[in-house]
Amino acid sequence: MSPALDRCPRLWPRAIIHMDMNAFFAAVEQRDDPDLRGRPVAVTNGLQGTCIITCSYEARTFGIHTGMRLTAARRLCPALVQRPARPRVYARVSAAIMTALRDRVSPDMEVFSVDEAFLDVTRCQRLHGTPLRMARMVKAIVREVSGGLSCSVGVSGDKTTAKFAAKLEKPDGLTVIPPWEARERLRDIPVTALCGVAEGIGRYLARHGARTCGDVAALPVSVLARRFGNLGRRIWLMCQGRDPDRIHLDTPPPKSLGHGKVVPPATRDRALLLTYLQHMSEKVATRLRRHELEAQVFFIGLRGESAWLGERLQTAVPVCDGGAIFALCRDFMDRAWHNEPVFQVQVTALAPRPRRLQLTLFEETASPSDALNVVMDEINRCYGEFTIAPARLLQRSTMPDVIAPAWKPAGHRQSL
Repeated sequence: MSPALDRCPRLWPRAIIHMDMNAFFAAVEQRDDPDLRGRPVAVTNGLQGTCIITCSYEARTFGIHTGMRLTAARRLCPALVQRPARPRVYARVSAAIMTALRDRVSPDMEVFSVDEAFLDVTRCQRLHGTPLRMARMVKAIVREVSGGLSCSVGVSGDKTTAKFAAKLEKPDGLTVIPPWEARERLRDIPVTALCGVAEGIGRYLARHGARTCGDVAALPVSVLARRFGNLGRRIWLMCQGRDPDRIHLDTPPPKSLGHGKVVPPATRDRALLLTYLQHMSEKVATRLRRHELEAQVFFIGLRGESAWLGERLQTAVPVCDGGAIFALCRDFMDRAWHNEPVFQVQVTALAPRPRRLQLTLFEETASPSDALNVVMDEINRCYGEFTIAPARLLQRSTMPDVIAPAWKPAGHRQSL
């Protein structure tokens, strides 16, 4: 790292730090079990899980990666150690890290996922010093609060370039791309290496002769704007190190709330599938009630060998009751499923809205299910999820919950 960046008197017009934990779940397992340190570790969703959620850097040297099946990974590394995921532990560690960074570095912070965050430190330069010095603060605070875990940090003048910089040196890296150098540093980078630029966008740009960030920056902005609208304009600026996207401090209202689970491969057992669907229906309903939301439209889905079989189904009125949601699941199974092999189930509330607590003109009393849910939620909060539940759920999957991709340490996103 250039010493000049550490003592540079020049204030950056905008300074963004991206913090990315290194192999987060596997690192927590190695932290808590000293026997795992220095060994190849794969984290799966429970001991029954066959798909790797994440793996340690020792495992990655063998070519093992997230999404790989455990059997294939063990062919590459017979000494691979499997550990079942502990999502609540990971969530607690993440929440402690995010709180410390917000309190001690900058309040202008966006939690991007359970192991990533953006910090806008523009207004902190006179308080804490240079962006490089604050990046070192971030690494030190993460290590302190997490009990010794490492992170990689990228620093630049915009979110996209900062996130790209954080990927350049892993694990435990720190890369600074000053905003006045960003355009040149990105010039020869494939545009699909930038966060948010999917392969489909990359193929469209390639048809216009643009494969690198420099190629895209040389295009008229209208080429992207005509095809992608505001997103196209943003991509054009991202390729120049000028991503205009701001730090999002507030958790936006949810567009959907859903839960899914992998079932035993190629399941054709109707009773078992109904158990999984009722499990997911109750989880969705509980989460809606916890955040005083309700929904009227639900997606019910079964993943087959090559595609999803699913429908959007609607209740007569907005609901947050697991029984009402499960009734839609039963109807869907009766009509749409014809004994095809199933690998995963999904239940999602679409467009949830604030719950209507006041009765309408012609409603004399709340439904019996409302009173039952109040009591059930209170008991389950005290004694654990599904202490009281429909009898069918005695046969529910023992595989643990997973952390939602859009996890946040507060609000409706704090969910497993």
